[in-house]
Amino acid sequence: MADPERRYIFDDPKNIKRLLYALYVACALSVLAEFFIHRHVEHPWERVFGFYAIYGFVAIVVLVLVAKELRRLVRRKEDYYDA
Repeated sequence: MADPERRYIFDDPKNIKRLLYALYVACALSVLAEFFIHRHVEHPWERVFGFYAIYGFVAIVVLVLVAKELRRLVRRKEDYYDA
């Protein structure tokens, strides 16, 4: 059983801001790396600046939208497990 007095790492809003800041920095560094890293592209659309960042963002948005629709399909009533 969890201790009600215990505080976890993300209970502190400062830690959430630090995590978001670290994610923003990681995203910015990955986009800026395109200036310095030579990519061996196989398709013309891979030459677009920030292609992989855009591709990843679109993929996650599509994944969330599909998951929302899937939830409607597999959802059970609130009292499904009640006797």
